[in-house]
Amino acid sequence: MELVSIAKPYANAVFEIAQQDKSHDDWKAVLEASAALVADAQMQSYLDSPSASKQDKGKTIQSLVTSIVGRALNTKENEFLSLVLDNDRAAALPSILSLFDDRSNSFDDAKAFTVISAYKLTATEEKNIVKDLAEKYNASVSIETSIDETLVGGLIIKLGDKVIDLSIKARTDELNLCLSTH
Repeated sequence: MELVSIAKPYANAVFEIAQQDKSHDDWKAVLEASAALVADAQMQSYLDSPSASKQDKGKTIQSLVTSIVGRALNTKENEFLSLVLDNDRAAALPSILSLFDDRSNSFDDAKAFTVISAYKLTATEEKNIVKDLAEKYNASVSIETSIDETLVGGLIIKLGDKVIDLSIKARTDELNLCLSTH
């Protein structure tokens, strides 16, 4: 089974707990520490070793995570790590972290967009872009603008790996491709 499929229910559960407890930062620290540990070659050898019991492996991971995050783990965090390790899902921890980050980012109340324009935007244009994006994403929005004269006109709006290309260059490239294939 693919690691993302295994990781998804764990990540969703942790996210729900973090939402209820308002403990996103704490959970993120625990997930980052545990994901880094299982990515370590020596730790992977230890986890794969049949000579250590699941209970010993669990205690070791919990102890190291406690040391890395610099605080005692709460009951839910300890139970989560025990559950993952008891079910031999340690390899899924990096995927759990990634999915948790994705869910956290999608629920974040503030979004920072990059807006690339063919020319310098006026304050009114920037205000209108912020207003439109805030309505579309139902979040508070900030934008960082830059200029790319090769766009000819229009905009490219980026949020993480999402790109909205409203540039004239993209439209002419699309038209050129359409005409060259027929």
